[in-house]
Amino acid sequence: MSKTFAYLFAGQGSQYIGMGKDLYEAFPESKAVFDKADKVLGFPLSKLCFEGPQQELTRTANCQPAILTVSVAAFEAYKSAVSCQLSAVSYAAGLSLGEYSALVAADALSFEDAVYLVRRRGEFMEEEALKKPGRMLSVIGLDLAKVKEICSKTDAEIANINCPGQTVISGSPQAIESAKKLAEESGSKMAVILEVSGAFHSSFMKEAALKLAGEIEKIRINTPEIPVISNVTAKPVSSPSEIKEGLVRQVSSSVLWESSMRFILAQGINKFFEFGPGKVLRGLMRRIDAAAGVANIEKKEDILSLVQGGMKDAP
Repeated sequence: MSKTFAYLFAGQGSQYIGMGKDLYEAFPESKAVFDKADKVLGFPLSKLCFEGPQQELTRTANCQPAILTVSVAAFEAYKSAVSCQLSAVSYAAGLSLGEYSALVAADALSFEDAVYLVRRRGEFMEEEALKKPGRMLSVIGLDLAKVKEICSKTDAEIANINCPGQTVISGSPQAIESAKKLAEESGSKMAVILEVSGAFHSSFMKEAALKLAGEIEKIRINTPEIPVISNVTAKPVSSPSEIKEGLVRQVSSSVLWESSMRFILAQGINKFFEFGPGKVLRGLMRRIDAAAGVANIEKKEDILSLVQGGMKDAP
């Protein structure tokens, strides 16, 4: 069977109350994932996903393990339902936090280690945000060169290059306010300050990256069964040392999502499955390559429709 598929995993910001509940109730494999998360973290993350409150779910330290858990729960249900073979899949990639879900799917990282790491990652990012307050701004409708020019004038930094015409920048509250004004004056369709607690994927997070490096060194990472695309290089990583380095750098470096997707597309891959809450990555792919197909695996009916369709779209 030709390798024409890649797996994508959701990042922070796509969370909502109730996510994963139908998977938990319908698939023993998904329930097992939530149960493991609750045990590793020492509190009922599953209850937070299913019932909220929203304010607690949105906290970086909670949101990151929650999205990872829902994404892996969806992936495990999918694997069970369609008898997935990793040998039929070309690549896995995840947006920022989603890179950990991709590594779990590729058998490079155990789920238990991943949920522990992203909990610590979120805590470290929250700590740095309190010590060094910052904000993030999503700029829609300006090309990257213009956004870089705005950053150079305001001391802001490029945080995410998501797709053509959508770039996220980080910086101090003053820098972001100035950048918003310049973006609007430059003709951006929209310049929105994001509801996040800090200036993520920027130099503001260097201390968080150093703390995370100490935690990652304690964790066993294996050679992945399928290549995983690194957010910081937009290229596949395969050795455990490369993976560790990329995960550390990612916290304070730009996320090269558009370049990551273009790399996969250039290999002749045009079908994707997006696992986890929301359809953010599907929306970005439409802007990167409208001809590519992205199927979302988020709820019980997504998996049932694959099975009922005779798995013709499954790898």
